[in-house]
Amino acid sequence: MANIVDVPVAQEKMTTLKSLDSLRDLQKSPLLFFSNLTQRYGDIVQIRIFFWPVIIINHPDYIKQVLQGNYRNYNKDVPIFNLFKPLLGNGLVTTYGGESWLQQRRLMQPAFHRQRLSDLGHQTTSSIETMFQHWERYALKHEPLDVAEEMMHLTLNIVSQALFSIDIHERANLFGEAFLEINAFLLEYFNRPFPPLNFPTPRNRRFHRALKTLNTVVYDIMKQHQQAPERHQDLLSMLIEARDEETGEGMSNQQLRDEVMTLLVAGHETAANGLAWSWYLLAEHPEVEQKLHEELDRVLAGRIPTIEDLPNLPYTRMVFEETMRLYPPVWIIMRKALDEDELGEHKIPKQTYVLWSTYAMHRHPEFWERPEQFYPEHFLPEQVAKRPRHAYIPFSHGPRICIGNNFAMVESQLILAMVAQRYRLKLVPDQKIEPQPLMTLRPKYGIQVYIEPR
Repeated sequence: MANIVDVPVAQEKMTTLKSLDSLRDLQKSPLLFFSNLTQRYGDIVQIRIFFWPVIIINHPDYIKQVLQGNYRNYNKDVPIFNLFKPLLGNGLVTTYGGESWLQQRRLMQPAFHRQRLSDLGHQTTSSIETMFQHWERYALKHEPLDVAEEMMHLTLNIVSQALFSIDIHERANLFGEAFLEINAFLLEYFNRPFPPLNFPTPRNRRFHRALKTLNTVVYDIMKQHQQAPERHQDLLSMLIEARDEETGEGMSNQQLRDEVMTLLVAGHETAANGLAWSWYLLAEHPEVEQKLHEELDRVLAGRIPTIEDLPNLPYTRMVFEETMRLYPPVWIIMRKALDEDELGEHKIPKQTYVLWSTYAMHRHPEFWERPEQFYPEHFLPEQVAKRPRHAYIPFSHGPRICIGNNFAMVESQLILAMVAQRYRLKLVPDQKIEPQPLMTLRPKYGIQVYIEPR
């Protein structure tokens, strides 16, 4: 990111960031920057990044107004989402809003209805069994593996089968490496957005090679469906068959590509990172791991979990919810005010960007009993009831809440239950584990663990 400078204060009670030295802090550690910013200056701070006027908020009431109360006034025509357009195009996540987004959402929603989640359960447990076959060698030889990478492969395989009826297992490494290359490139490009992507620099050429790899996978999925549409009853088939009510036209290949890429990337990346951080936190907190094991042993008694078991596994759910509080996969959200608005007593000028860090909001001491600790009891029903709804937003909220939030929760709880039922994951000593805020909040160096049968 470039310069941060003074901007006119909207009114007296809003603080304006004045320290130019903050640039280094922002580039060095965005997570710490946003946390320190709100702790020092309060829940609403005004800055300028490049030529962009930005208001940073960190209060549930302000977030509720942007995501729900006056959501039509705030769209996604912002640098953070525009940065992803070379990868995601105009898919559901990056499209700005209005009728185009609403039409896309309506087309996809049936694939995520609760009655379709039972198929997800079978696909999840089957994919985990395949992963266990791979893990047996590591357990027998007491060799370490990177559980963050394992979760990426697992969730990529699950989402590709559940939404597109494709087994991507053999291409998981290829897809994962290309996506990691793009992920790192986009963060670097956001900090140094020059030269343009069409200049043939070594950095840009690496990006285009990685994007070509991902496109090859996506277009292959589309080709298989288009050649034999009668064989598939999944989301992609629904999108291929969908027709505009007025024109009768279907989606173009480009639009289909954008939607498939969005669902593949968003559908596996967020859940995988949440699960990776879960294994790290459980290994660091044996007392929580013990409670989890007791619940799994009592409820499941050794059998494979199903979706029907999830209501009887509340602590399993609480463990994953608490993980997403401390390490929310989507760690930053941004919107643009189309017209003037008010957040509390503060005027928001037209064309102003509004930004908040989910990571900072989830650690706000006013709303969390133990903000920096791994404490699943934060999600006991009585604790949830007394907390503002928008103090916890791992999937965003309002009309543009993540379409796959139920999908992700079911998948992640089943994975937690089935893996913890069979194995303990022990951290390899003396490794550096650090969150890296890219497109999502991932472990920068992975998480090396030993697999120990229970």
